Amino acid sequence: MLSEINIDEKLNEKLGVEFRKYKILGACNPAYAYKALQLEDKIGVLLPCNVIIQELVDGYVEVATVNPIVSMTGINNPKLLEIAGEIELKLKTVIDKLN
Repeated sequence: MLSEINIDEKLNEKLGVEFRKYKILGACNPAYAYKALQLEDKIGVLLPCNVIIQELVDGYVEVATVNPIVSMTGINNPKLLEIAGEIELKLKTVIDKLN
């Protein structure tokens, strides 16, 4: 994880409002990031892959992540989509293990 943002704490700090527990994690695999940056110099606007963890009704917790393939479809680079597919499988494996 490169970054962790507690949205509920930031909203309270900046706006004085209460919000359910909501965290954004910035996930990064340096090897894949390096490959992607070699293919597209502006790909950094889509990095890292964000993962959210949020508290739902009745104490349930949801974990969700960006779909890297969907994120990368706007960039016309088949090699980049290959990398995105590999990352998608890794993220899916992590999410599936949480169930």
